[in-house]
Amino acid sequence: MPFIQILGYNVFDPNEVTPELVADVGMKKGEKVDYAILKDGKPIMLFECKKSGSDLNIGHASQLFRYFHATEARFGVLTNGILYRFFTDLEQANKMDEKPFLEFNILDFKDQYVEELKKFAKPAFNVELILNTASDLKYTRAIHNVLADWMVAPSEDFVRLACSEVINGKRITPAIKEQFTLITKNAFQQLISDKINERLKLAMEPSEELKKDNIISDQDSDGIITTEEEFEGYRIVRAILRETVDPKRVVMRDSKSYCAILLDDNNRKPICRLRFNNPSRMTLGLFEEKEERIVSVTDLSDIYQYAEHFKKTVLVYDKPAELLLEEGVAT
Repeated sequence: MPFIQILGYNVFDPNEVTPELVADVGMKKGEKVDYAILKDGKPIMLFECKKSGSDLNIGHASQLFRYFHATEARFGVLTNGILYRFFTDLEQANKMDEKPFLEFNILDFKDQYVEELKKFAKPAFNVELILNTASDLKYTRAIHNVLADWMVAPSEDFVRLACSEVINGKRITPAIKEQFTLITKNAFQQLISDKINERLKLAMEPSEELKKDNIISDQDSDGIITTEEEFEGYRIVRAILRETVDPKRVVMRDSKSYCAILLDDNNRKPICRLRFNNPSRMTLGLFEEKEERIVSVTDLSDIYQYAEHFKKTVLVYDKPAELLLEEGVAT
């Protein structure tokens, strides 16, 4: 329950969070989901909770599989209080995937999970947006695991691929394969070591950071500095619009008073304005018929609330001129 509260849901409101939601499946009557988060009276996320330390194998997920199929929820969470595994139906509609698209351990929590979890927060919850990133997360994680395995024990196919790139068409004999298996493993480890050393070297050179800061100051002698919050806000808006317009058309242009997000880098096509220079008093400028309406933003995840507004705004700009004229005549 504390985890659900952190996401912004009221665990004491049964219309928002329901414990032991009945989800009858086939001949199994009275099946109950441990917790269900509801929206407009319908479940949007299901939680199956096991005791602390339980092994969350596929057997433990069998109940969640049945619940998922019996409700309209698109997301299921299997947890033992330490490990959290998030599932959806990327492979077959209305059938929960056997592998999670997101997994984390609260005892080894990484910053990268924060941005993903924000998408499940009450003010930001958007099914389509989460599904868009879920596929990338799932397969990125899968490839990450494959590469991690290859670092320890490169597969025969991978060794053959590496060999074919460097031995110029020679036949790969058993002796060459054995030699290159070890070489490939060592090369993998050396590559990781080199990357770590590069990052450590950069971290130990503050003078370079100072030089970078000076360049920003020199280039921005008019006092315009784009903050990290503005960069992140821009990335969120562009991600929201990526299925509506080509992301390359969504452009950020900063100024002293606000950071503008424009369509086609055109001042006549404002999508929104970010006023994030003061993190304690952030506001977002929305546009309706080119009139700006300013709303307060307490957290960057609040931007997701206006996803549909951004989509409508850019679609209006993309309407053919003759269609706009017809609408004007009709009104």
